[in-house]
Amino acid sequence: MSAEIIRVNPDEPEAERIAYVVSCLRRGDVVALPTDTFYGLAVDPVNLHAVERIYQIKSRLKHKPLSLLIASVAQAYELARDIDDRFDKLAERFWPGPLTIIVRAGSKLPLRSTANTGNVALRVPDSAIPRAVVEQYGMPITATSANLHNASECSHAACVRDQIGDRIPLIVDGGPSAHSLPTTIVNLADHENSWEILREGVIPTHEIVMTLQR
Repeated sequence: MSAEIIRVNPDEPEAERIAYVVSCLRRGDVVALPTDTFYGLAVDPVNLHAVERIYQIKSRLKHKPLSLLIASVAQAYELARDIDDRFDKLAERFWPGPLTIIVRAGSKLPLRSTANTGNVALRVPDSAIPRAVVEQYGMPITATSANLHNASECSHAACVRDQIGDRIPLIVDGGPSAHSLPTTIVNLADHENSWEILREGVIPTHEIVMTLQR
């Protein structure tokens, strides 16, 4: 059976359509939706059955943790621990935007949702649709890219349909992604007072360096 596709205004998401997406998440469905980079797969990160379903859909290695979309910096403080001024500097400069920050996970997240790493990757997207979903849902959603393992990321709903449309129940069509590169990923979790760029994406390395050296 192929996925249902609903169109949502990317600038002013219709409340009733966001409510429908949230209802799907509440019952444990996997939903593909746009972000400011590529389309992602959203589930409730506390619903371990739904989390497991993502790994099955993507044929993803289970030691790789899933990133989470949040609506605000305040929400990050609820989900993480040992946050310091490095995090504050990056969040203030680049959120909302295409920066994923890895920090130590707090007790609210099941260890399985971190792929047993104890770390969590967080991002406030510069995209109205996922932020509206998170705000109405009242908790974060996963944001791993909506594509098969080792396949190209999707910047259009049609790409998601073609790759995994027979594996998920719902695709939110919010038009093309704003960026053609992935998020930049900065790891703050491994060593105190140190950091590492795991992937350079939309935000170039020198901007991260300048921000953290302020």
